[in-house]
Amino acid sequence: MVSTSSTDEGRSTGVGRLQDKVVIVTGAAQGIGEAYAKAIAKEGAAVVVADLNTDSGERVAKEIEADGGRAVFVRTDVSDQASAEAAAAAAVESFGGIDGLVNNAAIYGDMQFDLLISVDWDYYRRFMSVNMDGALVMTRAVYTHMQKRGGGSIVNQSSTAAYLYSGFYGLAKVGVNGLTQQLAHEVGGMGIRVNAIAPGPTDTAATRTQAGDASKELVKNLAIKRMGQVDDMVGACLFLLSDEAAWVTAQILAVDGGQVFRP
Repeated sequence: MVSTSSTDEGRSTGVGRLQDKVVIVTGAAQGIGEAYAKAIAKEGAAVVVADLNTDSGERVAKEIEADGGRAVFVRTDVSDQASAEAAAAAAVESFGGIDGLVNNAAIYGDMQFDLLISVDWDYYRRFMSVNMDGALVMTRAVYTHMQKRGGGSIVNQSSTAAYLYSGFYGLAKVGVNGLTQQLAHEVGGMGIRVNAIAPGPTDTAATRTQAGDASKELVKNLAIKRMGQVDDMVGACLFLLSDEAAWVTAQILAVDGGQVFRP
């Protein structure tokens, strides 16, 4: 039985909350995805670092291994079914199965700004194929493998942009929230839970590129007057992947310093 203890005593034995699990993290070559992958590995799981950026992805996998963890990099396009299935196959071949999936990959740092009524249609379709459909494509690739292991947990990366005016980026995150709730019911009978994390303004290289000085204005509207840090998201991800969240599914957890109010 896998221990779910998060106490110092449990950690001193080397048994983490995700001991002997296998988790795929998409978009894990940098930013929040990198933080997720490294934290998951420290909790005892083997990690598949899935990303299009080969150099950074291989670096993350090597750093996990250098820290005593288990990891492999697989170049993955989450919008492509064959690529997603190849990532799932690599996880099974390398580590024996799949217990968790973190759908973090997104077009964000170099995202174009435009209106829904005028954005180039081909760009819009590519954007949505990654930022919304990618979570479904990856889920379709892994769920049968998770079912064979008796179930598992899927964590989607949403955003508080889903509740604010933010153009097609926010629309994609509205879609992620809907996917989370619908998929939770489709795979719940297989023992698979599906939840999402909705970060608020978070201090990453991508956000600094997109928001610039405007990020200072965002902080003024938060209950906790600071930008989020990547480590602020990690605890929520580990909780949702672990057995501590065994009766939690179809939920969107905002980690946002009090940015949004929802009934």
